[in-house]
Amino acid sequence: MSISIDVGAAHGGTARLGIREIVRQLNSALGATLVAALAGSKDPKISYRWARTDGPEPRPEAQARLQLAHRAWTAVSSVEGEHVARLWFVGANPWLDEISPIEAIKDMRAKDVIAAATAMTEDRFPG
Repeated sequence: MSISIDVGAAHGGTARLGIREIVRQLNSALGATLVAALAGSKDPKISYRWARTDGPEPRPEAQARLQLAHRAWTAVSSVEGEHVARLWFVGANPWLDEISPIEAIKDMRAKDVIAAATAMTEDRFPG
């Protein structure tokens, strides 16, 4: 299976989901505190409220970050598994100038995050 299919499938899958379902899946995979952080919120519990049907919706810029995170999560976890994907999200990443994907997502470095996810799933290393 080629990575272009994986990244494309991740994008298509994310595009079909509502923001509340994206948040639910990310909460389950990464935990509410990390989801709030990557979305740019200072409230570590806000993602629980975003996930509720009657809860507030994230701001548009937070929604963009959540969608990016979901795309990256789907791409990496589908190839490497959930445990490795969790470690990938929180660890320093050479493709992201030694910051974590969580921080890069918060900074909305979409192109860099997807390139790093692709590199991970294709076993490419810088250098």
